Amino acid sequence: MSLMLRFMMWNAHFITLIVPIVSAIEVTIPLTAPPGAAPLMGNLVSLSIEQDRWIDWAGTTEPNAFFNNVLDNFIQITNTPPFVRIGADSEDHTDFSYDVEYEEDIFPPSSTIKPYPEATNITVGQGFYDIISNLPNGTQVHWGVNFREYNLTAVYLETVALMNAFSSPAVIEKYITLKFIEIGNEADLYYHNGGRNSSWNVQEYVSQWEEFAYNVSTTANLSECSYTKLIGAAFAESSHNNLSGFSPQAIFNLGILESPAGQLIDTISQHHYSGSFCTGSGAVLQDLMTKSNIRGNISMFSPDIEATLANGLNYILGETNSMSCHGAPNVSNTAGAALWLLDYTLYATQVGISRLHFHNGVGYKYNLIQPTTLNNSILDGSPITPLAPHVQPAYYAAIIAAEAIGSSETTQAVEIPIDEDNVSGYAFYEHGILSKAVFINLDAYLSDADVRNSTHIDFSFTGPGITPDSMSVKTLEIGYASDSANLTWGGQTYETSDGRVSGSLTVDVLPVCSGVDLQETEAILITFL
Repeated sequence: MSLMLRFMMWNAHFITLIVPIVSAIEVTIPLTAPPGAAPLMGNLVSLSIEQDRWIDWAGTTEPNAFFNNVLDNFIQITNTPPFVRIGADSEDHTDFSYDVEYEEDIFPPSSTIKPYPEATNITVGQGFYDIISNLPNGTQVHWGVNFREYNLTAVYLETVALMNAFSSPAVIEKYITLKFIEIGNEADLYYHNGGRNSSWNVQEYVSQWEEFAYNVSTTANLSECSYTKLIGAAFAESSHNNLSGFSPQAIFNLGILESPAGQLIDTISQHHYSGSFCTGSGAVLQDLMTKSNIRGNISMFSPDIEATLANGLNYILGETNSMSCHGAPNVSNTAGAALWLLDYTLYATQVGISRLHFHNGVGYKYNLIQPTTLNNSILDGSPITPLAPHVQPAYYAAIIAAEAIGSSETTQAVEIPIDEDNVSGYAFYEHGILSKAVFINLDAYLSDADVRNSTHIDFSFTGPGITPDSMSVKTLEIGYASDSANLTWGGQTYETSDGRVSGSLTVDVLPVCSGVDLQETEAILITFL
């Protein structure tokens, strides 16, 4: 974006002043929810947790108070806890033993790419599953079992332990429920990671999945009437309409939904990252944040979503985040990534994705939450002064999404058409009536920039309804897009020792006719009064 220069004469010298550009746009917002507005649940932003360090998240003899607090923050806003998926890569390296109380892990050496690598072998006991009772009341759970090792006995033992945990009085009393069992993580990659031989293809996958899923569903006593159902697919990639590859369309074509276990599939899960740090190559923060890149990373799944919904199933991103292999340093752990997460999440709802599980693991760069004390840098693994549990910038995006959705259980959203490269907007409706709007400026404001530009937004409204006269504006304040801390939301911080919000709430109440200014690297939540 070019700079506007103004010149002043002062004591016979020219002084160049560089002032911010303020561009102006007008957005048109329907006063009532348009047909096809996406329904939003309070747990739209949910979690996927690498299960090798599950005890660090949940706690053993006592709940992890910090983790429970940062989950409860969402309950206070939406009356709904985030959905928790437990599994991922380490679900396919897990075996059960009656001789283990909680878990015993074997980890590979740390590296600069993965300072906190996944365990290569996890042996768990009944206590590993029982500590699900440490989560907040009403938590819904999606848990993965080992398919990669092709061991029916191991899967049977895991399933028995899982069902024992969820039928225990401690879990039942807290209304913590097992919504889904996932059989295998990213089975489309098994040939590449040694899980299967070179003949591995989608036909073999469907045949083997049906065998294992039948045993799991029988062991767990699943049926069309049971609350617990099965997750379908959970692939890392998609061949989309190419039926010779791995995709929802391919497994539907092979009849998976007509098999006894396949009839228990309620939801198709896709895994997706917007880039990769697996080789240690650099990533550019603005590339992650760019509006067109965000839309491309979501809309590529439109054929899969359409096929899934046509079969009467839900479609989720069961594991997602910014950069695979735990994130890219100084990109995935930044304030810019928080704005990416907010726009990525809200745009996903517009194409039929009903929930997103953002992946977290102890010490991962892209985490929303670090649940336990860290002794090594998440960026390169070097020793650091012990760093207590804390939230990372992306957590703020999840809070903003939760506040936009609220607790009415009637919320719908539509994207507001904005002809700007890096400004996004969404309108929210409760009981069909316009209630809020979110605007996001995805231009990365960095420390080497001369000025911080902004966009002025004016409003017009269409359709039946009462045009609002005033609005409150709550701002996510960010120093630079590269900041990894010190964000505030409405003047308040979640970067506290207990994970609870702190500080005085600050919102601006303005007449709607005045419009609003949106700086680079900023998000605002407007509540129409």
